[in-house]
Amino acid sequence: MRVLLIENDTALADAIARALRAESFAVDVAHNGEDGGHLGATESYDVAVLDLGLPKRDGLSVLGDWRAGGRTLPVLILTARDGWSDKVLGFKAGADDYLLKPFRVEELVMRLRALVRRAAGHAASVIQCGPLAFDAATGQFHLDGLPLKLTAFEWRVLSALVLRKDAVIERLDLLERVYEGDADVDSNSLEVIIGRLRRKIGASMIETVRGLGYRLTENA
Repeated sequence: MRVLLIENDTALADAIARALRAESFAVDVAHNGEDGGHLGATESYDVAVLDLGLPKRDGLSVLGDWRAGGRTLPVLILTARDGWSDKVLGFKAGADDYLLKPFRVEELVMRLRALVRRAAGHAASVIQCGPLAFDAATGQFHLDGLPLKLTAFEWRVLSALVLRKDAVIERLDLLERVYEGDADVDSNSLEVIIGRLRRKIGASMIETVRGLGYRLTENA
């Protein structure tokens, strides 16, 4: 899962990014509305965390432009503005959730996971694909009822596949959800990760669709 974090408080942004990366999220950070708005309009993200009081461009105008431009990524507003009118404006602009500062990082993580899960069309928190189960609320994978140990990169790939199980995900789409914007990516890095996952969950579950990408299926 790849997160766009737009927060002008650099210390807070660094702390949030560290916490999200510890939960295996890929995180791109912007500290002003101009840079953040551009990233959200041009890059692929699973979810965005958006402050309102941003330099250069206010968060509400950034969100309004995304929605006017057809960007549908889930957006959680993270702000100290606690007035009812502020919340109304946020939701009217197109926000999907609203979290006040100060906050617990654990709550932020759970809200982001829920937003991504619902955006992928899953009502239940546990997504099943044959012997593989993904608890979207905790971020845990189980295989045949036993916990599955994954690296951060493996988790990002497998979570993207399971959220859209039985659908083909293009190679570039998967790469964008594994690596952060400034990462130096080897040309065969995704294939290496896919190979490791196949050894862990069974080769037949991840199908290569030649010329397109990969698909997670229990019927391969």
